[in-house]
Amino acid sequence: MSAALKNSLLTLRDLAITAGPFLLLGLLLLALAYWVLDPTPPRHVTLATGAPQGAYTEFGHRYAALLEKHGIRVEIRTTQGAAENAALLRDPDSGVDIGFAQGGAADVQDDGLLSLGSVFYEPLWLFYRDDSARRLLPKPARAASGAAEPPALTSLAQLAGWKLNVGAPGSGVPPLMERLLQANGVAPSALTLGKQPLTPAVVELLAGRVDALVMASAPESHMVQMLLRTPGIRLASLSQAEAYARRFPFISHVVLPRGVADLASDTPAQDVHLIAPTATLVARESLHPALMQLFVQAAQQVHGQPGWFQHKGDFPSAQNTEWPLAAEAQRFYKTGTPWLQRYLPFWLANLLDRMWFALVAIVAVLLPLSKVVPPLYQFRVRSRVFRWYGQLRVVEEAVERRPALELLRELEDIEARVGRVQIPLSYADQLYDLRSHIQLVRRRLRERLPATTAAADEKHGPEVPARQLVH
Repeated sequence: MSAALKNSLLTLRDLAITAGPFLLLGLLLLALAYWVLDPTPPRHVTLATGAPQGAYTEFGHRYAALLEKHGIRVEIRTTQGAAENAALLRDPDSGVDIGFAQGGAADVQDDGLLSLGSVFYEPLWLFYRDDSARRLLPKPARAASGAAEPPALTSLAQLAGWKLNVGAPGSGVPPLMERLLQANGVAPSALTLGKQPLTPAVVELLAGRVDALVMASAPESHMVQMLLRTPGIRLASLSQAEAYARRFPFISHVVLPRGVADLASDTPAQDVHLIAPTATLVARESLHPALMQLFVQAAQQVHGQPGWFQHKGDFPSAQNTEWPLAAEAQRFYKTGTPWLQRYLPFWLANLLDRMWFALVAIVAVLLPLSKVVPPLYQFRVRSRVFRWYGQLRVVEEAVERRPALELLRELEDIEARVGRVQIPLSYADQLYDLRSHIQLVRRRLRERLPATTAAADEKHGPEVPARQLVH
């Protein structure tokens, strides 16, 4: 091993030993901050959606695809709908972390749930059969041309006496319709309410065994698209839609524009006025903040485009949410995607984003302590030399009490040990000073030897000048 490499390794060893406790303290503080802040989110999350063929489930799969890019696996839990989703989120043993909720479908309470924002309008689609309208609605007045206008369902109050399917228990529609019918003065006993899931209910409607069905869904739903194009099935346009929006804060008045479903066939044939609760992403308070951030970002990609009822950028939104808005969602709506995530991989950006405050605090603690490292390093290196000054002092003080020849032998032993001392080159001058001082003490001892002994000693081992040793 070369002398240069040997000295470099020696210097590194001294630095490591001196700064080791300081670095260990820093690592312990960093580990404590990591444990307390828990910056790394879990890699698995369960999302409660809705019926397998509904819009909730369709959107859920889109969320899963987006989060998978960041290494997060989203398990889709299909349910009957918004009411069941809220119940699962409140149940600590359900395993559900986040889900879709519908405005007015569940009682909002202090239940440890947080909103990540409203994500899309979820209109109430009231589809009915033409033949049922002709049979159950009052005959319309004849127009000036003499032809009678086809009967149309324009009010929920007209549903008395109808066979209406409101959806399966657990979905958000039954409790919502109960509130709306009550507002219209329609008692539950005034009509026949069916509570079948969506697919069997559509089959019953097409077969004529029910007069109408109501469902809450985004227009992307396959069932909505199909029923809009089915002959003999019509969509109710509610003339009092704006009144509902004024009376119920979770309801909006939306308009389905003429021809938006199919321009070629002009479907629908006129503007349709609908009432629309707002679908909301609701999460447990215990859900990791990084996952909340990812879900809101995914919501922007999934729901941020223009649609039948919204303009580009309308969703996701902090408006029209019944649950308290999560702090991470507030942060997103205020500043957008975190700055670091625009340039770094998610895991690294999230780690730095969650840990930067702790890192600043740790640096603030360690910075004053770091000032003691150079003096400790200097003391450690110089102590290898200074410890021999103590023994040299003992020899020098014993000149008057002990034989000079005996002291010379001790001095030679000290010099031999000093010759094996290794210190960094930057402190080599102190080692050479020690050797010079050893020669000074040797010279003094030789002066006290008898002439014959001194001559023999000279023959045995001539004295080496101190300056020669140094240079």
